Amino acid sequence: MLFSLMQLIGGVILSLGWLPQIIQILKTKSVADLNLKSYLLMLLGIGLMEAYAVNLVLTGVGLAFFITYTMSLIVVSAVVILILRFQPRLRK
Repeated sequence: MLFSLMQLIGGVILSLGWLPQIIQILKTKSVADLNLKSYLLMLLGIGLMEAYAVNLVLTGVGLAFFITYTMSLIVVSAVVILILRFQPRLRK
């Protein structure tokens, strides 16, 4: 129980750690220094871990793992969407 609580708290902190980046993008409307490929790789890794977390939940364990990876998937997806939205367009 203690380790599940620690995992839940740690995962929530890690997920919330993305919020300052999201807020900065929304304020400045700039993603010039962000690398889309890096965020796509993170999104892929989190997506794979999310699939594992779903499997754990279906076997009756890992709810905290599922919750935190779902949160991470949402916030990293938001960063990817913002990068796509605000990346400079190439001019012809």
